[in-house]
Amino acid sequence: MTHEEARREKAPGGRRPPAPPGDPARPLWRQRDFGIFWVAQTLSVLGDSFALIALPLLVLQATGSLARMGLLTAVGGAAAVLAAVFAGTVVDRVDRRRLLIICDLVRLVLYGLVPLVWLFGPRIWLLYVVLPLCEALGMLFAVGYVTVVRGLVGTDRLTEANGRLNATAAAAGVLGPLCAGLVAAWSGPATAVGVDAASFGVSAACLAFVRLRERTGEPTERSGLWRDLRTGMSFLYGHPVLRSLTALLFVFSFLTLGLNDLVIYHLKHDLGHDDGTVGVVMAVGALGTITGALLVARVRRGLGFGPTWTGAVAVCGLAFAGLGWAGDVPVVAALTAAFLACVGIAGTCSMSLRQEVTPEPLLGRVTSAYWTLQYSAAPIGAAVLTWAAEHHGTAPVALLAGAGCVLIAVAALFTPIWSSGRRT
Repeated sequence: MTHEEARREKAPGGRRPPAPPGDPARPLWRQRDFGIFWVAQTLSVLGDSFALIALPLLVLQATGSLARMGLLTAVGGAAAVLAAVFAGTVVDRVDRRRLLIICDLVRLVLYGLVPLVWLFGPRIWLLYVVLPLCEALGMLFAVGYVTVVRGLVGTDRLTEANGRLNATAAAAGVLGPLCAGLVAAWSGPATAVGVDAASFGVSAACLAFVRLRERTGEPTERSGLWRDLRTGMSFLYGHPVLRSLTALLFVFSFLTLGLNDLVIYHLKHDLGHDDGTVGVVMAVGALGTITGALLVARVRRGLGFGPTWTGAVAVCGLAFAGLGWAGDVPVVAALTAAFLACVGIAGTCSMSLRQEVTPEPLLGRVTSAYWTLQYSAAPIGAAVLTWAAEHHGTAPVALLAGAGCVLIAVAALFTPIWSSGRRT
């Protein structure tokens, strides 16, 4: 019997002491703090999936314009990129659990304003205020989220933990869009935004009961904002795989950020279906995310990081290319599911690798720099994609964007990504 086994077998008073956060001897679903965090994020995603459908529908309902939908997506994306610049600095210096709770509570208030104001009539300008602020808070939350997962489960089980979080989040994403479409059809998209607001309140309440491991490594030195960003960028540049990933994902994000708007517009404008159909299609698409999240750890163990990431991006491109040409709702749903499944696989792989190789004191700043670079051109891409689709049709635009994604996968074959054999 090892010392650790003896410590856990007998404690003062004859009772076993509680297992510390991230105890590797316990299955993830039996770890108290990970379990609470898991529930909180699943509920939050359930609500967020309402906003994913409701906000574009609010714009389309009031303006009938795909370009205006794309502009809202672009403004929100730009705010997230701006927030990413300083998010790592904040996350590495403050209490991360408290930061996540504050982000949830502020988003509760901001999203809650939308249904209240809509009682007196549509106010599109409000969306251009609320969404950027919420996207900025969401980026701050996301950077903190990445560091918290490692603090909950340790390094060795990151891919498993990320896969489980993504799988249940996607399960919530199945129910969320379906309910959002039904709620939007019954009482309007503004009500669906109200559900999203309530979900952030539940998430904040759950996070209040989560315990995190103490941070390891040297304490973060106080330095300027740009120095912190350069520190994260320097680490990315010095790691061959992360450097290549950042460059290729810069292009991938440019091509794909506007996909949801494109699917919604294609279903409503090109195919003539209602809000309920939009919700069903997005719910089916979320089933793809569940599948990808459940398979990612096994696939990565079997194939290695490089082939898993590259193959997933290639399938994303093929699915995207066919979306604009699909004339039947089941085909649109199947292609959306394939795209989201592979986005989930590629995203979970890249996030897990970054968590594994980054020293703890740098994790927030590296994540911040990574997302700043990855998404810096995405808002422009969303605006261009939706503008082009409105003026030239969804089919040719989807075909070009999908072909671009396939070329990204081909390019990865000639980078350290493909030869990366790290398996966890």
